[in-house]
Amino acid sequence: MLSAYQQFFTGRPTTEIARDLLGRFVRYDGPDGMIGGYIVETEAYLGENDSASHAFNGRRTGYSESLYGQPGDIYLYQIRGHYCFDIVVQDEDEPQGILLRAIEPAVGVDLMTAHRKMTGVNVTNGPGKLVQALGIHSRDLDGQPMESSPLRVELDRAKIPREIITSARIGVNMRGKDGAKPQRFTVAGNPYVSGMRKREMDLNKHGWKD
Repeated sequence: MLSAYQQFFTGRPTTEIARDLLGRFVRYDGPDGMIGGYIVETEAYLGENDSASHAFNGRRTGYSESLYGQPGDIYLYQIRGHYCFDIVVQDEDEPQGILLRAIEPAVGVDLMTAHRKMTGVNVTNGPGKLVQALGIHSRDLDGQPMESSPLRVELDRAKIPREIITSARIGVNMRGKDGAKPQRFTVAGNPYVSGMRKREMDLNKHGWKD
């Protein structure tokens, strides 16, 4: 029988799951205490046929093996010296994933600012920033199922976005066949979305319905 995480992260298009993650609560029970925030930005990566995916054209290495695991597993990888939190979606051996790009801090904010040595939106407004803010500095959690991991998305704790914006992904090869595809999803107006312009920020409700 599939776990709640396996059910959530399979059985529908990866882009739909990426949208559905917006507003859900990320929790990390780290050595310094519990830290968490609400997801405001995701990107969908569609596996072997997606030119921006780590699995494009069937590429499979020991480093990316976790991407081929069970839905709801953690794929924690390093790029340009930063760690990124990706969630495995779809059935085993179907290497699709969703990158968490930004969260709005909610719990353990003091710890986040201490980990990042800065304040304001720059604490968590990017994929490497949010992992550093959580206090994660290794790949030790890579391959773990979220239902038994100290790092997880709480599926039953969420805010509701007032509006979701769909756009091209950031930092991918735009000359690739899928580089410009609209597979990035953001909470409109949330100040913690990466690259959010000040004039577009909703400083009152941060883009949430309530």
